[in-house]
Amino acid sequence: MNSVRLYNSSRQWLITFLIWLLVVFCSLLLLSACRSSDVPPDLSTTLNEQKTPRVMTPNWGVAATLVAMGYPPIAMGDKYIYGQWVGKPIMPAATYDVGMRYQPNPEMFSQLGLDVVIDSPFYEHLRPMYGDLPVYSVSLDSTQKVAHWNNYARPTLNLGQYIGQPDAAQEYLDNQKHQLKKAGQDFRARHPKIKKLAIVQFADTNNLRMYSYNSLFEPALSEMGLELIALDDGNQWGFTPIMLGDLSELNDDTCLVVVEPLSNPLKLALKDSLVWQRLGYSFDKHNNPNGKERCLTVLPATWINGGIASMSVLAERLKNASFVGNNNL
Repeated sequence: MNSVRLYNSSRQWLITFLIWLLVVFCSLLLLSACRSSDVPPDLSTTLNEQKTPRVMTPNWGVAATLVAMGYPPIAMGDKYIYGQWVGKPIMPAATYDVGMRYQPNPEMFSQLGLDVVIDSPFYEHLRPMYGDLPVYSVSLDSTQKVAHWNNYARPTLNLGQYIGQPDAAQEYLDNQKHQLKKAGQDFRARHPKIKKLAIVQFADTNNLRMYSYNSLFEPALSEMGLELIALDDGNQWGFTPIMLGDLSELNDDTCLVVVEPLSNPLKLALKDSLVWQRLGYSFDKHNNPNGKERCLTVLPATWINGGIASMSVLAERLKNASFVGNNNL
């Protein structure tokens, strides 16, 4: 009898011990999962596997170029808004959002094991918060009165040097130049009469930005075999402010390209505008009360400060654009 009691007691102790071990093991797993939840999904894998430096950038143009080259940044600013204003190239889910571009969260930097920050002169005020991290600056714009391909190619090559991938940067440039020329051929095949484009963005029903010859639209259209038309020289951001009525200065052989955002209320207000009607533009086919229909298309938002990455997006969207009015010239 005593031996049976001893056996039962030992068995009960063993079961209790095994249950305790199971509880401890599950607790450790839960703790580990909680600790890793501070890192975005797939980011830890990216950090371990990526051979290039772990880059953070507050600049959308730099981020877009890195993605297009095949070496996306580990972290960037305003990632959510990037999707609304830039869109393409699409930012990977593993790229972490460190907050506002102009005022990111410095506490997040230490959690990501960053190697380098790549910014532009616009973000110089942020550099003290990077501590000992090396910082490189890239300006994806042109300071010349008329922008050229090389104004954007040089900083792209510099970017390749900063991430230790100069060959990838050169290959990217060669490929993009080829793609722009191919997009131009496709565009001219679809619209053989369209050769001149004026590119604008609406602030409201009466105020617009017209992109000029010092913007990235100039070399992009040039590589496509098309001509950019502007009414004046651009400011430091590549555009000149104009009024709606100024569009009357455009010749009839110039198609108007409207870059979004363009809200539905704004569209409706323009349809009711006597100035817009007299200009002869319409967002719909055969919908101008004056009977005059000038050539027009609307493109999704294209980031003006995105360098060659933005040129590629513009070319792709133009290639697939549908024009209304003026019988497509």
